[in-house]
Amino acid sequence: MTEKGEVEISDGVIVLRPLRVEDAADHLAGEDADLVRWLNGGPGTTESVRRYVEHIQHMWEKGGPIFTFAIRLRAEDTLVGTIDVQLNQDAFRSGQANLAYGLYPDWRGRGFATRAVSLAVEFLRPDATVYSALIRVEPANASSAAVAVRAGFTLASRAAETGDGHDWYEYVLR
Repeated sequence: MTEKGEVEISDGVIVLRPLRVEDAADHLAGEDADLVRWLNGGPGTTESVRRYVEHIQHMWEKGGPIFTFAIRLRAEDTLVGTIDVQLNQDAFRSGQANLAYGLYPDWRGRGFATRAVSLAVEFLRPDATVYSALIRVEPANASSAAVAVRAGFTLASRAAETGDGHDWYEYVLR
């Protein structure tokens, strides 16, 4: 993967591009109880979101291992959520990438998360060192499990087997 900071991937409906400082206010405004529960781990503040986005930009500049994309609607150029592509994480085998995503409340249920996951897989495809993508889902989060299945992932392990309380869905790239 080259020039990661300049990446823009689109399917004609949504665009994935690196999350930027200018996205911070919209990102914070989109936060709700579901994002805090399933993804963020706690409510954001103006300062914490700014620090987070600066950290994300640093990750892009150094080539990872975490790449956070803004999910934007192409037609309106509106931020609707984010998706992380996480490489070389201690909890996973070498060659596995973890995907973590969240959409803001007004944009859920329209297929944008499924599109974003599919585009994130395409971001991974050229990297010969990555053989599969994972999505870890808390068993109570049926919406996220449905996104994984619609994007072509299959249930690889149940929460009782994984040791981290999540069902693991996997998409095999090679």
